[in-house]
Amino acid sequence: MTHGTFIATVVISLVFAYMGGLIARLLRLPNMIGYLAAGVLLGPHTPGFNADPHTSGFNADQALTAELAEIGVALLMFKIGLHFSFRDLITVWHIAVPGALAQISVSTLIGTAAGCLLGWSSPACFVLGLAIAISSTAVATRALEDRQLLSADVGRVVLGWLVVQDLVVIAAMILLPVIAHGTSDPVTLGWLVAKTLLMLGVFSAILFVIGQWLLPTLLGFTARIGSHELFTLGVVVMALGVAFGLSKALGMSLALGAFFAGLVLGESDLSHQAAAESLPIQNIFTVLFFISVGMMFDPSLILSDSLDIVTILVAIIFSGGMIFFGLTFLFRVRPKSAGVTAGILAQVGEFSFILTTLAVSLSLMTQKQQGLLLAAAIMSILLHSLTIAGFRSLGSSLDKHFFTFSKRRIAVLKARAHAAGLTALRDHAIIVGYGRVGRLVASALRHANQPFAVIEGEWQTAKSGGEDGDRVVFGDATQRAVLRAARPAHARVVVVALPDAFQTRRVIELAQQANPAICIVARAHSDEEYQYLMDHGAGLVIMGEREIALGMSDHVLQKMEMSAADAQTIIDELRQQTAETHESKKLAET
Repeated sequence: MTHGTFIATVVISLVFAYMGGLIARLLRLPNMIGYLAAGVLLGPHTPGFNADPHTSGFNADQALTAELAEIGVALLMFKIGLHFSFRDLITVWHIAVPGALAQISVSTLIGTAAGCLLGWSSPACFVLGLAIAISSTAVATRALEDRQLLSADVGRVVLGWLVVQDLVVIAAMILLPVIAHGTSDPVTLGWLVAKTLLMLGVFSAILFVIGQWLLPTLLGFTARIGSHELFTLGVVVMALGVAFGLSKALGMSLALGAFFAGLVLGESDLSHQAAAESLPIQNIFTVLFFISVGMMFDPSLILSDSLDIVTILVAIIFSGGMIFFGLTFLFRVRPKSAGVTAGILAQVGEFSFILTTLAVSLSLMTQKQQGLLLAAAIMSILLHSLTIAGFRSLGSSLDKHFFTFSKRRIAVLKARAHAAGLTALRDHAIIVGYGRVGRLVASALRHANQPFAVIEGEWQTAKSGGEDGDRVVFGDATQRAVLRAARPAHARVVVVALPDAFQTRRVIELAQQANPAICIVARAHSDEEYQYLMDHGAGLVIMGEREIALGMSDHVLQKMEMSAADAQTIIDELRQQTAETHESKKLAET
């Protein structure tokens, strides 16, 4: 019995993707790199598996894989629509919206210039410019998670920036087919764009009016039946069914139609479960998308067109790094934070691949040109850690230059401290960092009518805290003059709510120098940080994951009919055991 091309292509593609993803993960690289490498091995440019049993050789069916990949892109865009949140945008709109739009404009111009330098056609130059202006959400989010910055100010700026880029990608997917129409008359082109947007607006309005009632009702009815299998099938049918209908009615891509389906369903209470149900299927087909992109890449381009690849890579890092850095710095983000933001966003990834794949299908770009961009994109991801370190170093250098505290600046800080009522503070608390953790601590002190002062290094956050009536010192608490403005010598406790371990250590050191009797409360993200802070005089160190586990344990014990007092005794014993375990490890190491 012989197996058909379809089964062979899917099975072998997933096997190679699994092996590539596993190797990439072991090398601490994004899974995407492994999937792309699997595509290269299976593609027509390298010896690989042959999915057609009637031919010789070992190359997978590229056309079939591309069709399957289109489903993966559609489900990926459906998920983005489900989770699309304007909240992430609103919190940092003053930086993310104007900054991202300016960055995308400048980056597109730089990429277009690079394409012209390489002798590409005008449409291909424009697609290149737009592609290098869009950062990879997956890579950026992973970098934030690894550095524990998702909940920090830097993380919020990056996420808001990425939301704006997502909006631009959606707009580009609408307009690229119009550009591919081939007209050079600006009036005709403008009319086609206006007509397309008008049709999209009318159809979207109808979809939202009907869809907001129909889709959640159908899915809710399916959920009440109680069949997990039917609910999963319903989610996929709604995602792909609406996408297919929109693509046929308006001629838009399947992916864009799926985005609108997710956007409509995202307004219902079923959105989270819908996302969870579609995730495994979406992951499988998304893997096939990356494999199909890898199949288009010809490894020989690295030798024959290495200068072109380096040119595109320089354009990516410059437009995605220096432009980010300059714009965030102009918006009064501290140089150190601006450097981290720029480094994290100085890469391109999945959405750039989606755009170029669409451009190739519309004959706006050749497969070779897409291959050159793909090679540069992979290099930008491989060099990502070095890029972040480089921009962070640049930001730190500028930080020292711009935040060097002269006598004049110290005098300004003292004047602000006096104006904010800090000079009269006694027996108060100092909160370093006014993010989510710091604000909750401040709220508790405010409700208890206890005096406190806040130190915050982000200007807009500090300004908003001052407008709310809190005593806020703007500046870096690792600088002695800034910490002194909050009067640590007269304080009872300092709460260090910073996500950065190095900064936390420095603040504790300065606080103890100013007041050896001061109580230190800090946060830690690992056992090593916990032990270090405890060894250096912290009175209380909170590990988020551990406290969540203890809080859940306390609740579970009480639900098992144990008294609150007995449950608390067990929780206290667990805390004591943890402390003794750390002490034993310390003695053993000694």
